[in-house]
Amino acid sequence: MGSLSSRMWPRRNPNGDEPEREGAAREEEAIEPREEVAGPAFVQEEQASELPGVSTGQGGHKRRGSPRGPRAKVPRKKLGKPRSRYESLFLRGENSDVKICAFQEEWRLHRAYLCRSGYFSSMFCGAWRETNMDTIEMQMPDENIDREAFYEVLSFLYRRRIEILPTRVVAVLATASMLQLDELIQQCEEVMRASVSTETVCSYYYSAENYGLQSIRHVCCQWLLDNLITRQNDDLLLEISLDLMKELIASSDLLVVGVEMDVYITLKKWMYLQLEAPTCSGSQSALLPAELCFSKFRSESDSGPFLDTDRGGAFVSVFQKLRLPYIVCDLPSARIIDQDGLIPAAWLTPVYKEQWLALLLAEQSRAVGPMNVHVSDSHGRSMRCGCQLVTDEQCSWTWTGFNFGWDLVVCYTNKRIIFRRSAMNKSYGLGVSLLWQRKVAFRLRVISLDSTGKAVLRRETEYNVLSLRKDQELEVMNLENQDITFPMYVACNFLYLPGERGVEPSGEPSRNPMN
Repeated sequence: MGSLSSRMWPRRNPNGDEPEREGAAREEEAIEPREEVAGPAFVQEEQASELPGVSTGQGGHKRRGSPRGPRAKVPRKKLGKPRSRYESLFLRGENSDVKICAFQEEWRLHRAYLCRSGYFSSMFCGAWRETNMDTIEMQMPDENIDREAFYEVLSFLYRRRIEILPTRVVAVLATASMLQLDELIQQCEEVMRASVSTETVCSYYYSAENYGLQSIRHVCCQWLLDNLITRQNDDLLLEISLDLMKELIASSDLLVVGVEMDVYITLKKWMYLQLEAPTCSGSQSALLPAELCFSKFRSESDSGPFLDTDRGGAFVSVFQKLRLPYIVCDLPSARIIDQDGLIPAAWLTPVYKEQWLALLLAEQSRAVGPMNVHVSDSHGRSMRCGCQLVTDEQCSWTWTGFNFGWDLVVCYTNKRIIFRRSAMNKSYGLGVSLLWQRKVAFRLRVISLDSTGKAVLRRETEYNVLSLRKDQELEVMNLENQDITFPMYVACNFLYLPGERGVEPSGEPSRNPMN
């Protein structure tokens, strides 16, 4: 951008000629504030008189017409294009009535234009110390504000337009928020909403929290819920703070590719990067594998659970958001949890008890599943699972661990998603219970993401109670009229476990809506 001072106050050469106009001087003439009619900040060009018989020469002297008629017109030297008000007032500081000092620079500006900002309007029109001062020293309270952003926002007060790049939007937003420019803040929101990506999502999220942009916070949070597990990006994981990760892991809208165990694997990798990457010199490729790293931690802590150590204690609140009942219900996953030695036994013992009671309840009671059609996931107790469909081809699958009562097979064929109860199909594993009928509460979502992670298709159902007999199938979503983009993700939330107490003290099944 060059030195601001050299652009604003050019010196005249010894012959008194004007310096060459800069590129910015060729821009469109700025719009004058409506409220200004006179004063040092207002520059108005005089118009030549149009009276009959009077002409204005180059020097400004009036020439009388001849009694015999008008004289022949004297050719006049063509004048150069007059400077725009933006160049004259902002770049050159002509007729300035106030100086703004910041970032070791001085800007000769005009109160009438500065008052377009709520910040300066309050300063100049209120009972403040700076109200009648000719020079204002400004200290920036926000580290996101830099000289370039401050300069661009000041120029916006004169031109009423600005180009905002995604790489600069946070700095411009910080400056616009300080100067109370609602119009510019709205422009920043539009740029952020259109440019959310792996590289920008975290900075946008934290900025939205700092400057109260709730809509942008929601957009970024939804992007992270869709892409946290599907992308598996180390740089992205490193940027996610503890509080943000806790919010994501706790959400039932988290798009899981696989089963709940994949959430644990992602969270373990995130914790590892938070611990090791900041202290590692060089590239992240020099880091030890996560398994070796946590083995080292266990040896240093005398084989105790890592989350019980001082280093691991900072991550306890995040790991507590894991839905452990849906992890330990699968034998290979339960063994990994035990081998990792991250989670304390005090967390796992009640979970194993809950799972055992749920198993007994499914086998030894006549309950076929949830009876209440108004089920909800308000407490975040659903099982999250999903599958990626790479092409528009017929396929079927089941989710590991979903065997408390039946084997549920999911089929995709001809743009339709079908649930099938295949109780005797050994290719999908044996069901725990072979009751003639089973019910399950579920919510189905279908999501397609573009190359930037933005959802181009999103279809979802409310929670429904599905009842299937042996070998019965039922269509749960039809996408025939949808323009599907692949890869496409099919995600489900299932509610089939009882509450924290699967059996009442009397030994009878609880009256939990899920029973």
